[in-house]
Amino acid sequence: MSIFAKDALADKSIIVTGASGEIGKAVVHTLVNMGANVTASGRNMGKLDYLQETETGSIQFVQADIRKPDEREHLVEKALEVNGSLYGLVNAAAASGSFGGDHLESIEEDQLTNIMETNWTATVLLTQLAYKKIALQREGAIINISSLSGIRGVKGNIPYSSSKFALIGFTQSLAVEAIEHGVRVNAICPGYVDTEMGYHAILSQANAADRSYEEQLKLIEEQIPSGHITQPAEVANITAFLLTDATRNIVGESVKMSGGVYM
Repeated sequence: MSIFAKDALADKSIIVTGASGEIGKAVVHTLVNMGANVTASGRNMGKLDYLQETETGSIQFVQADIRKPDEREHLVEKALEVNGSLYGLVNAAAASGSFGGDHLESIEEDQLTNIMETNWTATVLLTQLAYKKIALQREGAIINISSLSGIRGVKGNIPYSSSKFALIGFTQSLAVEAIEHGVRVNAICPGYVDTEMGYHAILSQANAADRSYEEQLKLIEEQIPSGHITQPAEVANITAFLLTDATRNIVGESVKMSGGVYM
């Protein structure tokens, strides 16, 4: 059920990366149903094709690996080509960690390079391209999907956690620059989310403790005051809210979604 007006983002041109993942897909669905003109991108064209079959509204799909400069440029150009301007960017593309196995003693340099390239470097460089266009409108919003791992340390997850901390630093630094041009920049920090990445994180813990996935999930949810892990649609709803002009004075924030675990 939608909690937003169907014209809350009417005719607003918004790029969503990571649209082939569960959070990105949910964001696309929510924004399209709010009247936005969405350019959805991802590396997996098969998953984008499936999304294309299930979504209706003003939406175009662009296969893009944001780690590649020419594909970043192509993505922004396609959004401008169809919509003429750019209002927003949702950075939902991400690489995962090893789910508890990345202790300092075992980390390799290529692990750090690969995860930082997707979760920070490529995100910053894509944002640089999009921001130039958004700022021309003197209004807009940029939302970075970070993680609770980006605001508190996680044992055995140094590369992923570090990349998400870096994304928070980028969010806050850009926020104070961008607001001078009417552009709001914020981050969302979910804990466990019911996605493929979340599943593997929980499964890794289950295997280490000789439990089933279901047993581990039950233990985790018993420790969450709300009693459940986050759903992709919940992340999408917060993303959508932050993109609307109802949040004109929310700037540089990291919105935690932990069910009450972390306050």
